[in-house]
Amino acid sequence: MPGVEWSTAADQRFNVNLSILFTELPLLERPAAAAAAGFTAVELWWPWADSPTPARSELDGLSKAIEDAGVRLTGLNFYAGQLPGPDRGALSLPGEESERFRAHVEVAAGFAESLGCTALNALYGNRVDGVDPAEQDALALENLALAARAADRIGAILLVEALNRTESPLYPLVSAPAAVEVVDRVNAATGLGNARFLMDLYHLAMNGEDLPAVIERYAARTGHVQIADSPGRGAPGTGSLPLADLLGRLRKAGYAGWVGLEYKPGDRPSTEAFDWLPREARAARAAR
Repeated sequence: MPGVEWSTAADQRFNVNLSILFTELPLLERPAAAAAAGFTAVELWWPWADSPTPARSELDGLSKAIEDAGVRLTGLNFYAGQLPGPDRGALSLPGEESERFRAHVEVAAGFAESLGCTALNALYGNRVDGVDPAEQDALALENLALAARAADRIGAILLVEALNRTESPLYPLVSAPAAVEVVDRVNAATGLGNARFLMDLYHLAMNGEDLPAVIERYAARTGHVQIADSPGRGAPGTGSLPLADLLGRLRKAGYAGWVGLEYKPGDRPSTEAFDWLPREARAARAAR
């Protein structure tokens, strides 16, 4: 809440996830709303859950809304199926969804490149009944390597995220070590070294992980950080996570990247869900 241990907020670079905040507004109005709240950077899940390859006019419309708002797109998810919803990614699902993902990769990379976005998040996908997990893992590695190469062509990193087993019981990457193991496999397969860990402190907390130990061990392998309080996935100060302390530990460990605000605003407009963060700390600082 206001002023609670956020004296070091000016040392962070925050962006707003427009797929979980400002969702009371139409998609094309959200970048301007984030700018009006004082933010200069945003991130997105793939906005077209039903369409990995939307019409050019839809891509251009969102691009124009972001540019007109004067904000920077700093992170974008690859197509992940119905998200929010029952799906947690498409790249490890045999058959149609995997093909849809492959057809989508260059579309997402082109859209990201047009806006200077340099981080692309690839959700792994749920386990499928009747399919050998080893088969899914082999398919995942193929598709992650494809995505990593596309990201590399636009000067971007590929992110691999751990989720939490309570909300995503069919998702196999439910710990920091599991996600980092996949990162290592992708880097070994491509030789590019541009796959990185997405450290979502909310998901890791829900899994009961030792967050200071995770930070100490994996900060150097981390390409992006996301936060929400736990329990509840609300704004900082609505739960029990010492988020200011954890972000301070990340800074001390050398992490100077973006911190994505990926939390639910609760029963209030999103504009009222940032009272924990002084307005002067919302505009992104230059990397140090």
